[in-house]
Amino acid sequence: MSVEGEAPIGAGAVLRAPEHRVSPRAIPFWRVSALIGDVVLVVVALVAWLVVPGAPGWVGLVVLALAAGSVAHVVLMPRIRYRVHRWEVTDTAVHTRSGWIGRESRVAPISRVQTVDSRQGALMRLFGLASITVTTASAAGPITVDCVDAETAREVVARLTAITAATEDDAT
Repeated sequence: MSVEGEAPIGAGAVLRAPEHRVSPRAIPFWRVSALIGDVVLVVVALVAWLVVPGAPGWVGLVVLALAAGSVAHVVLMPRIRYRVHRWEVTDTAVHTRSGWIGRESRVAPISRVQTVDSRQGALMRLFGLASITVTTASAAGPITVDCVDAETAREVVARLTAITAATEDDAT
């Protein structure tokens, strides 16, 4: 049996949800990011429909459906992502949960951490956000914590660096 927000992991042990939410500024960041991408997509589709001579009328309906889907994407996706995305760093592991349609939960033992990086694109800088990427000795690839406050990202990177430096196990 599991508690709400927790998933059974075998032999009576339970994996709880990560403790921290991403920054509330992630919502407008994701909204603006989606808006930029969706506007470009809809404009390209609209121009293609208008420029191609003799395009069937149903193509206009497809462009209209694409525009309606884009509006839904811009309105709904950021709030759903904010409710789902969580992260936590402890002395023993890095744990993330992400997604807005599907869900992904990742846990990496500190002993498997190889590198810790932070990233801040131009749009993220405008919103005071950063992403943290934890590369591990895993075929599943790195673990990413998106859209945390830039200051929090610096603190987490420093903390993870200190924790991994003090860990005696080899991350290979």
